[in-house]
Amino acid sequence: MVLFGLFSLLYASTLLGNGVILGLILLDPRLHTPMYLFLSHLAFVDIAYTCSTVPQVLVNLLNPAKPISYAGCMTQTFFFLTFAHTECLLLVVMSYDRYVAICHPLRYSVIMSWRVQKVLAIASWACGSLLALVHVGLLLKLPFCGPHEINHFFCELLSVLKLACADIWLNQAVILAAAVFILVGPLCLVLVSYSRILAAILRIQSQEGRRKAFSTCSSHLCVVGLFFGSAIVTYMAPKSHHPEEQQKILFLFYSFFNPLLNPLIYSLRNAEVKGALRRLLCKESSSQLV
Repeated sequence: MVLFGLFSLLYASTLLGNGVILGLILLDPRLHTPMYLFLSHLAFVDIAYTCSTVPQVLVNLLNPAKPISYAGCMTQTFFFLTFAHTECLLLVVMSYDRYVAICHPLRYSVIMSWRVQKVLAIASWACGSLLALVHVGLLLKLPFCGPHEINHFFCELLSVLKLACADIWLNQAVILAAAVFILVGPLCLVLVSYSRILAAILRIQSQEGRRKAFSTCSSHLCVVGLFFGSAIVTYMAPKSHHPEEQQKILFLFYSFFNPLLNPLIYSLRNAEVKGALRRLLCKESSSQLV
């Protein structure tokens, strides 16, 4: 019950924090820019990602013996992978947006046009969904003879694969290839973008300009480090003597703390988001006084 109360509080805080970010971006016209368009997608992904896994964790804490159906398990795996893949790609898109804004400010509105924004956002969702569909399609072909107990908080892909009574070399090969495509590749692109951004920032003459650029980009780097670090350790690090326990601990980290920290990092380190929140609160106070 203690864990149930703690996880429920973290879950509610995650929904509230990301919901506030999403609401501010929708309601404040000043935040209708490419950077905040992608941030709104990230907030929505964090909400959906958390809702696809955490409720099952809470159910298991209240009643560990309550089973999940086969169809429900496969559905949960699909949505978990879809939102995780999409978040990886959105973080890359956001790093590209920052690269264009800082390294090519005069051409920013041309390069990051409304059409380009839509294409990048749709491509992130499409690639994330298709890759998840490949994993689940291969998973559906496997026989499961028993025991039917998953050593995890939810239907996580690696934990479900351990229950299969057939050769899973193809699944493992696809997981490794997908990890390179969705984790290592995007992380390398992010690092390249930020190395160029850092070089551009160091050339800025104004100290205030350098401070503002560092503040804008450091929040994104915090999110990237937390998300990619935990995911790479989970899916690419060598297995130890207790991999299941480590995976469950890492799951708690990137299912509870990452989505919770994202809105905190962006709101605490972003003056425009804080300004939008102040304007909204002042507007509400004025309307109540009238």
